[in-house]
Amino acid sequence: MTVVPILLYHSVSGDPPAWIRPLSVTPEVFSRHLELILATGATVLSVGEYASILGGRGSLPSRPIVITVDDGLADFREEALPALRRAGIPVTLFVTTGFLEGLADGEEAKRPSGPWLDASELADLRGDGVEIGAHSHSHPYLDTLPAEEARAEIARSKEVLEDLLGAPVPSLAYPHGYHGPTVRRLAQECGFDSACAVKNALSSDSDDRFSLARLTVRSTTTDAELEAWLDGRGAPVATAREQARTRAWRVYRRGRALVTGRRSEWS
Repeated sequence: MTVVPILLYHSVSGDPPAWIRPLSVTPEVFSRHLELILATGATVLSVGEYASILGGRGSLPSRPIVITVDDGLADFREEALPALRRAGIPVTLFVTTGFLEGLADGEEAKRPSGPWLDASELADLRGDGVEIGAHSHSHPYLDTLPAEEARAEIARSKEVLEDLLGAPVPSLAYPHGYHGPTVRRLAQECGFDSACAVKNALSSDSDDRFSLARLTVRSTTTDAELEAWLDGRGAPVATAREQARTRAWRVYRRGRALVTGRRSEWS
């Protein structure tokens, strides 16, 4: 079995908004993380490349790593991307389309404080080699929604991005990592080739292509923790079988959503 650490970042900033601060790292820390990655001699893949290999189109290098960034805050362009360019490391950016600046009237979703990337920037980011994936339109708890509402969220994000990029968008990341059999099926029906969850576990060559395990990098993540992940240690290896406690947690959140009417962190 080949173990694959998929790192999940959200914000790279010295002064992030309060709501994302626990999931933010400073530019200095991010640059140090990239140095640690380079020191391993690993091959960094995009999500699309990794998913293609899992789908039988190629073989994994001996030490694969994947780097992802969720949401679409403007600090990706200002801080994360320059560091990634200097290091020569690819990245997959998952964009919540309704949070983008500069969308057409009626396309915006309720969002937390930014600043956020502008819709007009995405084509340039893709031209700079950034793989762009979808992260829903309004960042809801997809697995608590009725199936048709979840489908609309997934499909809308794909359509908005493909209109902006003029290119296919093959990868999805579930907001908060929350998903289930229905959400995975909807992702496939909407035309995605892969989807990322969270799980805070290591992925592997036996992982589910529509439930890829990722490791959340937090403001409190130490260099030692990161080095262990990069070495395939310090976290469990994800299994394809969903745990009973995960199903129970989903049932609880669905019930809570029905009572409170909350669709996301910001509704």
